[in-house]
Amino acid sequence: MTAAGEDRVRDITAQPAGLDARKFKDSAFIVWGIVATIIGLGTLVALVAELINDGGHRLTAAFFSSFPSSDPAEAGILSAWVGSLLVIITTGLFAIPIGILAGVYLEEYAPKNPLTSAIEIAVNNLAGVPSILFGLMAVGIFVQFLGNPNRWFGFLPEEVRIAAADLFGQSILTAGITLSLLILPVVIVATREAVRGVPQEMRQGALAVGATKWRTTQDHVLPYALPGIVTGVIIGISRALGETAPLIMIGGLTFVAFLPITRPGDATFETIGVLDQYGAAVDPSATEQVTITHDGVVILPDFTEQQVTAGQVLELPHGSTVQSVAGLGEAVASWSPAHWLGSEFTVMPIQMFNWTSRPQVEFLENAAAAGLVLLVITLLMNGTGIYLRYRLRRSIKW
Repeated sequence: MTAAGEDRVRDITAQPAGLDARKFKDSAFIVWGIVATIIGLGTLVALVAELINDGGHRLTAAFFSSFPSSDPAEAGILSAWVGSLLVIITTGLFAIPIGILAGVYLEEYAPKNPLTSAIEIAVNNLAGVPSILFGLMAVGIFVQFLGNPNRWFGFLPEEVRIAAADLFGQSILTAGITLSLLILPVVIVATREAVRGVPQEMRQGALAVGATKWRTTQDHVLPYALPGIVTGVIIGISRALGETAPLIMIGGLTFVAFLPITRPGDATFETIGVLDQYGAAVDPSATEQVTITHDGVVILPDFTEQQVTAGQVLELPHGSTVQSVAGLGEAVASWSPAHWLGSEFTVMPIQMFNWTSRPQVEFLENAAAAGLVLLVITLLMNGTGIYLRYRLRRSIKW
């Protein structure tokens, strides 16, 4: 072999310059990735272990079915978890459809002009705004403005103003709208990213065979973007579940010994006629024929009491209150949003905040137990998101 041939063989078999350095960097990245994963998982395991150690013994059936109490041994999270459930339902009903529709519109339909660019910038910036600022906004709009219709909307009928005052203010509806505004940017951004990830060929193929823009979006774009959309929605709901600052700002209560809904056997109070903001009848001279459904007591406007039995038909003046015990029908009817949207509320983060501010060690154990419940719910929601994304992606046929 000639010298030139030997040089070519040597060049082929020789390692490229810097190969060892690149291998070292590759191995170092793997090691640091493993270390970072261990740190994250270790922190989570340590947090869960600490919560179990402090409050695991408090996780009994009575803890979930009892109201808060001044006695830490008897205190529970009944009103807190029911309030969290109703607030999150309200949040989802507002945030999910509005966020998905806004994301699809901005990505598929909105023209590219300075206005839409400004909207996109605003949405991205809102995703990083501190949650307490949303609470301040809610105080101004929903509590002081819409919650005080007699001051701002005196031209409206009395019944409309009373209904507005009952719905807004320090209510579940206000909390749900506030949290929906908080997570709306997250849902919009996630929807846009998921829709953007659908290949253009899918759209072009559908349009080429005569499908309309909406049919293309409905039958081709959204089904393939659904895994990413579901992930964004669950991440947003998980964030809303743990928020405290905006709910405290709008008047979330720290001690609630009642439920926004009614259970069979609970005491019920039905007021006859329409009341003004001071609790007095709008028309004190009016009367109404009422059929008593359960044994109970009628409290007249002059605060005299009258025992009544089921089946009685009475002519009661407006402002009277019928007090009885709820049956199954009343309990089912109380799940109607019209019944609980205007109710006062508390949620689990606020209940935990209240307990941690108390000096007794037993209340700290209650807070740890509630935190464990909240953490488990959050992990289950995120796990559900991962599972749904996996299942939906498997169903995609490119």
